[in-house]
Amino acid sequence: MALDARPLVDGLSVSPQVTEQDIRDAHEAGFRTIINNRPDGEEPGQLSSAQAAEIARSLGLTYVYQPATGPTLEQVADAFGHVLATSPGPVLAHCRSGTRCTILWALAEAKAGSRDSEAILRAAASAGYDLSAYAPLIARYTQSRAE
Repeated sequence: MALDARPLVDGLSVSPQVTEQDIRDAHEAGFRTIINNRPDGEEPGQLSSAQAAEIARSLGLTYVYQPATGPTLEQVADAFGHVLATSPGPVLAHCRSGTRCTILWALAEAKAGSRDSEAILRAAASAGYDLSAYAPLIARYTQSRAE
């Protein structure tokens, strides 16, 4: 199965859980940083962060393990935004389905402010992710930024 990298914006794509081959494919596709937003052990048989880091680093990729869960999304979003701003791109972020990464990007983007909430939701939808449940939170961040 081929790497399922879905572009959100220039320089950032998201993906469901990656395999060793997906990391190699990401390298071949030109990605320079991989962000893993999936906690280790979330599902039996998933590639561990230590294994993924070793593979990524052997290929010369920057690897960031930044696990996020529902209760930690807002806190991790700040760190996610920082990693995006300071890591070599393009960046591939992954979790179980790609949704968590998309939410993290949306919250970081709303806080940073280069897009309004509607543009953020459209970008997510164009990659196949419905963030309508997070629209009020995204709007709150974009509105507080404007004040």
